[in-house]
Amino acid sequence: MKPVAIAFAFIAGALAGCMAAGPPIGARSPTPPEPRSPAGSPFSDHRLGVDAIGTPLIIDRTDLRIGTTVHFSRIPTASEVHDVGQLPGLAHIVLSLPSWPVDLEPLQALDLTPPEVQVIVVLPGYPPNRSAAQLWNYVQASLRIVVIVPDAPPSLAVIGDLNTMRGLERVIAQMDEPSRAGFERLQRPLSFRKVVE
Repeated sequence: MKPVAIAFAFIAGALAGCMAAGPPIGARSPTPPEPRSPAGSPFSDHRLGVDAIGTPLIIDRTDLRIGTTVHFSRIPTASEVHDVGQLPGLAHIVLSLPSWPVDLEPLQALDLTPPEVQVIVVLPGYPPNRSAAQLWNYVQASLRIVVIVPDAPPSLAVIGDLNTMRGLERVIAQMDEPSRAGFERLQRPLSFRKVVE
């Protein structure tokens, strides 16, 4: 009986000593900040607020499954789409792109997305032209596109370009004073966003 009590006291003392010790002080030098490009980040336009968007957390109240979401800040390659397709419970692939793609070839990798997986695309600003908007119509994956714009549209033609996108789910206008002026012909839901710093 006595050896058991001694062993128990020794284990308890060792655990208490390990907990009291804590991590070693000054064992590592602090990690330097990530190098920044002189041109800055394409997401650093504070007026648009895309820096605050980064990799958005997607919460869908109607989706009750336990799912996995994979975020990219660029268009993934075909092998990356294949690899993430192997993850258990993959529900969403989220692309937070720095600009509108103007070439169909990289987008074709998204066609390898499993049919039960949604591809959610966050695009900054208005499409540079109608062909950039219509590129997304050639993607066979299940798309939900959200476009975040910094102000009212420069012309009705831009709204027409947005209306041609089958996968466009919503336009979010980041404005200090929300106004529907210029968006009257938009055929998708419009939301407003104000960033307070």
